[in-house]
Amino acid sequence: MKVLAIAATGMSAQQLNVEVIANNISNINTTSFKRARPEFTDLLYQTERSRGVPNRGGDGSIPEGASLGLGVRAAAIRNLHIQGAMTQTGNRLDLAIDGRGWFKVTAPEGETLYARAGTFNTNADGDIVTADGYLLDPAIRVPADAVDVTVNESGLVLAKIPGEVQPRQLGQITLANFANDAGLEPLGGNLYRETVASGQPTDGNPTAIGFGKLRQGYLEASNVDPVKEITALISAQRAYEMNAKVITAADQMAGTVSNGIR
Repeated sequence: MKVLAIAATGMSAQQLNVEVIANNISNINTTSFKRARPEFTDLLYQTERSRGVPNRGGDGSIPEGASLGLGVRAAAIRNLHIQGAMTQTGNRLDLAIDGRGWFKVTAPEGETLYARAGTFNTNADGDIVTADGYLLDPAIRVPADAVDVTVNESGLVLAKIPGEVQPRQLGQITLANFANDAGLEPLGGNLYRETVASGQPTDGNPTAIGFGKLRQGYLEASNVDPVKEITALISAQRAYEMNAKVITAADQMAGTVSNGIR
């Protein structure tokens, strides 16, 4: 019976839906996490009666016909790159992007990766690095005797050095933009990789046209809405149960036929 296969695709789709929701909820406190949403499409259709063909010779054409859908499949899991709320931390090297843009970091293998999470610190050499020790790109080194570090909205990094009247300029933080942020490949660790779908990055300074501004002492919170996720979870659970009931009903119908034959 086709109904069993069709309902099974529905149960599989709702299982994936619940898994995506579970990942969203588990990352509700992850810095700069972007919630995901599964996208589903219907499967192929089996034509029982073609539409638009004559019913009999000389008669008018059939207006609708009969096509039976064979279920559902997952088309994509889309990351929704919506701005998260700003959370004040007071840490001088915590940076949040207010608007569009991605921080560029250098992985140990030399690959350039991208992040929205601005949880930066300094390593033993004074270089500004991520929580996993990846260097900020372009690299910026903070002198050991610096008593204060300031990052303005335009990404200019300044340090107050004892004995120097004017703050010393340490470097310029640049951001990257992509034509399709949803096309970036999530790697875990709050990092993303450029792909063919995302397009090539366009670099620019914060506050430039098309780029957001930096906020020192802030972090971007996760954009997961717990109320929406719980509502989606309940809806997915109900849809899973309905598909399971379809399978139960189909099994009972098949049993009726078998008993009738015996």
